[in-house]
Amino acid sequence: MAVETICREVGTPVFIYSRATLERHFKVFEEPFQSLDHLVCFSVKANSNISILRIFADMGGGTDIVSGGELYRALKAGIEPGKIVYSGVGKTAEEIDQALDAGILMFNVESEDELETLNDRAIAKNRKARVALRVNPDVDPKTHPYISTGLKTNKFGIDVERSFQLYQAAKEMEGLKPEGVDCHIGSQLTDIDPILEAIDRLAALIGKLRSSGIDIKYLDIGGGLGISYDAEEPPPPSEYGEAIVGRVKRLGVKLILEPGRVLVGNAGILATKVLYQKSAETKHFVIVDSAMNDLIRPSLYDAYHGILKVRKSPDEDRKITADIVGPICESGDFVAQNREIDQVASGDFLAVQSAGAYGFTMSSNYNSRPKAAEVLVDGSEYFIIRERESYEDLIRGERIPNVILETR
Repeated sequence: MAVETICREVGTPVFIYSRATLERHFKVFEEPFQSLDHLVCFSVKANSNISILRIFADMGGGTDIVSGGELYRALKAGIEPGKIVYSGVGKTAEEIDQALDAGILMFNVESEDELETLNDRAIAKNRKARVALRVNPDVDPKTHPYISTGLKTNKFGIDVERSFQLYQAAKEMEGLKPEGVDCHIGSQLTDIDPILEAIDRLAALIGKLRSSGIDIKYLDIGGGLGISYDAEEPPPPSEYGEAIVGRVKRLGVKLILEPGRVLVGNAGILATKVLYQKSAETKHFVIVDSAMNDLIRPSLYDAYHGILKVRKSPDEDRKITADIVGPICESGDFVAQNREIDQVASGDFLAVQSAGAYGFTMSSNYNSRPKAAEVLVDGSEYFIIRERESYEDLIRGERIPNVILETR
């Protein structure tokens, strides 16, 4: 299926995903864990389109969610409630009720206050909530500071010493069943050693908890395995899985994994169209129709995304060095800076690579820009799995009250 065909028929900007790649990534990730009792819970925050969730559900996967909206999406996509784990530091009472009613597998609890709220809501609904405390092992994941989550200075989790005390408290709470230990040290990991160090610290905690009468049945090690955007060299899933299995198999637990980026990141692109070019004294700019509201990672993290022309031109050996920028009124609105790319002209289509994760899910309507369409390619066909927003969509839910209308 030619990307140019999709661009011309659907329009740009557009996120395009490959079903074949999604399925291959899931299989390759899961295969090393076959010798263990395990569950792969895709991290919905990476890509929440219900078609993609359904693909993983049909392969036996579950989901890791962080909001009531993600729970709603997961259930609509056909994810079994017993394969849903609920993470996140700020679950509201209403969101907890929704998850209790759905009968999810487990709550990953991040604070003493949350533990008490969950207990109160479970009692009110005459239920027992299966609980894992998210333990912060104080391990440096060696990743971008904005996506590091396992250090003492991060907002996530409970330190190891304090977690033991909270497990004892949870054991006495009428509405809770403390049966899991949870950890997630960060995203875009390119080194196995930090996750192995974290598992070793969790293993010691599990032994201590079992000695105190708490039967730990689940170990959730989160996700975070990185992908190659540019020059990164993350370990392949086979190496990652083999190392983890070697650490976990002796613990007698069901292993829960929460991959996100590694499944979807390199299964998608953002296709965009060149609008104009302009040159300043020291800069050349290529202005495209996608912007930081569509893909914020370069602006937010200074993240690298490869850029390719969708169709090679006769002078394909000609290169230019340019900033590839969008229409938004911010100097930080760029896809790439000082990037060498093929010579382009107005109307050319570009493919921004590795945009399947944290692309559409982090998009916004800044500058009142409608959100892009999403397309799934399946063999020689493509399907629109999310329609492009319209201007009417931009103001849906807004009202001008009569007190303003009457002032004219």
